[in-house]
Amino acid sequence: MIRLSIRADAADAEAVLAELIDLTPEGFEQVDGDGWVEYALYGTPGELPSLEEGPAEVGGARVVVRGEEVPDDWAERWKRFHTPLLVGGRLYVRPPWEEPAVRPGVHELVIDPGQAFGTGTHPTTRLCLELLLDIEPNGSFADLGCGSGVLAIAAAKLGFAPVTALDSDREAVEAAVRNARDNGVALDRVERYDLRRAAPPPADVMAANLMRPLLLQVAQLIEPPNTLILSGLLDHEADEVAAAFATLTERRRLSLKGWTALLLERAASPPA
Repeated sequence: MIRLSIRADAADAEAVLAELIDLTPEGFEQVDGDGWVEYALYGTPGELPSLEEGPAEVGGARVVVRGEEVPDDWAERWKRFHTPLLVGGRLYVRPPWEEPAVRPGVHELVIDPGQAFGTGTHPTTRLCLELLLDIEPNGSFADLGCGSGVLAIAAAKLGFAPVTALDSDREAVEAAVRNARDNGVALDRVERYDLRRAAPPPADVMAANLMRPLLLQVAQLIEPPNTLILSGLLDHEADEVAAAFATLTERRRLSLKGWTALLLERAASPPA
């Protein structure tokens, strides 16, 4: 088993990520460092993309490629990337191999990341969860780009209904269905959906944890909901994407490790 890593400056992460998604749509590991982001793929030499080791160019950005043989205990090492997370004192997210931590008033989410998805610890997902706790759980919820279903499952546990989860990746949809079942919640609609081509179904609250180019496309397609959480943004991209949803007002902005998430709301109508 080989671990093929591609390390880029944080400012180039979006361009590199877009290229890697085309090369390896089945997914990869992401590690964030101080000013850099590393994407890693696992497989046998014949299964991995043909990238020369050393300095290279991916997605128009300069990167460093490194291949190394994975130790026999790689499965246990992989688990160390997925650790429990307590968000806002109300949501406890953990992988199934971690012990439960029952606390009064805390909703527990048990998320199996599978091979390609996270458990909620990545800054983009963590910031979404924090912003979700700012919203009164009344009405419907849609998770655009649901991955393993963390946000949709959290919304269902908090009391939103009905809950929709959409993703273009078949494995993501399967993971979301499986994780919802394991958490004892019912997601009303979980399906593959191409947000580049069609507007998502309406919902009172939407969360879109996507990359900048797709968020800009979504802005052209959707009828803005009452409340919108946007994530998947590098810090310097936030103003541009917020401006694309000009009919909504920014209520809160959070940043963590170079990533930003926004909470936008429809302005209240003036009294008659």
